[in-house]
Amino acid sequence: MFRQSALGVVAAGAALALLTACGAGPGSARGAAAGDGRPGELVFAAIPSEQSDNLEASFAPIVSALTKQLGVPVRFQAVTSNAAVVEAQVAKRVDIAVYGAFSYYLARSRAAVEPVAVPLAAPGGEPGAYAYGVTRGDDRSITALKDAAGKDVCFTDPGSTTGYLQPLASLREAGVDVDKDVKTVFTHGHDTAVASLLAGDCDLAFVGDVFVDQLLPARGLLKPGQVGKVWTSPLIPGPPIVVGTWLPQDVRDKISKAVTGLTAAGAASAGLCKGSEIKGPKAWGQYAGAPACTLGTSTAWTFVKATDATYQPIARICEVTKAEVCTSGG
Repeated sequence: MFRQSALGVVAAGAALALLTACGAGPGSARGAAAGDGRPGELVFAAIPSEQSDNLEASFAPIVSALTKQLGVPVRFQAVTSNAAVVEAQVAKRVDIAVYGAFSYYLARSRAAVEPVAVPLAAPGGEPGAYAYGVTRGDDRSITALKDAAGKDVCFTDPGSTTGYLQPLASLREAGVDVDKDVKTVFTHGHDTAVASLLAGDCDLAFVGDVFVDQLLPARGLLKPGQVGKVWTSPLIPGPPIVVGTWLPQDVRDKISKAVTGLTAAGAASAGLCKGSEIKGPKAWGQYAGAPACTLGTSTAWTFVKATDATYQPIARICEVTKAEVCTSGG
């Protein structure tokens, strides 16, 4: 009870600070509305990330593209938490925001918002990630999730979608009760989950696809044949760009067009991140090594259109697991 109350106080305080920063009265900080009721300024909010040292600079190419497309100023606002952004959108003080998929799941029932775009990590890729269930390469005792019963299972962290929540939902759907049928081991990291599996601390480990497919092999920590994939999750959608439906439809359409028409390399060519370009990662294929801009806090290539249906996998996870994150925010 205390934990929930404390979280509520923090979220409320952060939201109040954001509302104050955005202006308490109509048109005070957002810019005067035009004669047809259209805003003279839009507010774009995002939360800090360990992947970005300068949050505003990370989103600057997106903000510039939006300003050009919309023809009105777009003001960036850094916010302390997902919950604070949601509260600000409930109050209609933030027009455009980026927050976690679970936070969107919560926001959709409280705020007048809709997702318009989701990041794509690489050209030709998919807008999200997968979770893998992996075993040691020589282990043939587990070939499907139902075989996890009676085994030691490594998860990453209770708050991880790929490392716990989606696997938890899928195990339950396969008839495995994690609380009764398996010995649970939390490793607090995807790399440590694989290391624990290889060390014999568990029989099955759940990790994000990028760790098995790219990161651990690139670091020399996973050799071919050391693990075998016995399960792949449904696609887990990435963090959406969410807009307020109080904005006119043509404005929302322009926001979607601006972000889905932007690529990291194209943004650099257009001079949207002069002096702070990055080199495209290997996953970008022909664009690997090319000058590029950061598009938010992850190394996204571009954005693709998203709708509420894009986030049905999150609704399914919450329906099956009743996880705390589904009621307290992600």
